[in-house]
Amino acid sequence: MKTRRTILSVFVVLALIAGLSAAGLGARNNGTAGKPSGCVTIPMGIVLYSPGHYLAGHPLAPGYDVFGYNFQARMFSGSYANAYLGGYGFPPYEGDDAAYLAENPAAAGVWCWPYREDNLIMKWNEAWLSTKDCDGDGKLDRHFGFPSYKGSGAWLTNHQSGVYPGGDGREYSWNYFCKIVAVPADAVKTNGVWHTAGGVEIGPDIWGEFAVIQEVYNDNGTGDHGLLYKSPAGPGFGKWDEVPQ
Repeated sequence: MKTRRTILSVFVVLALIAGLSAAGLGARNNGTAGKPSGCVTIPMGIVLYSPGHYLAGHPLAPGYDVFGYNFQARMFSGSYANAYLGGYGFPPYEGDDAAYLAENPAAAGVWCWPYREDNLIMKWNEAWLSTKDCDGDGKLDRHFGFPSYKGSGAWLTNHQSGVYPGGDGREYSWNYFCKIVAVPADAVKTNGVWHTAGGVEIGPDIWGEFAVIQEVYNDNGTGDHGLLYKSPAGPGFGKWDEVPQ
């Protein structure tokens, strides 16, 4: 049975699809002398965190930032709350509730605060969020060469984990993993589930252009263990890649 933990993945997906506003990817630094020709890359130091972000005005750089994002490696690793706090203008949470709230009392009202002790690892490919700006809009590209995510071959993996106290005084651990893909351009959605043009089930719809193709949940407190869902079309990524039109 799925628990509230699986619901957390939906919010992570929303952040990445809806412009990665939590990470705060902003405009190109227009103050840079000369306009680069071709693709702009992260090491050039031209793409900035957005206004309103805790790191606003600072350039994205290779390696992990203070929140846990590594845009060059296309991944996030850290506190679940830190995937979002920066976008709300707060500094990263480092484990001391009292000290953090003394300096940032409003953070307690942000929806992600209750999940600060949960761990999150996300990985994605170039189609989901690129390491380059090749279309000249001043932001890291998404589904480059495609009008939308559909058919782009974009994918994301989402791994969450944590611990919680049981009623018997013991501490229990849980972890949740899922794979999400952009559906093919000719995919058909029926009753909330995506299918290939040939009728093979891809997986449950998530945010309109994506499908969940695999879920795994383990919890030594509830006894849940193993596979929750596996796409009949297969849980691999490569089969969904297409050539841009």
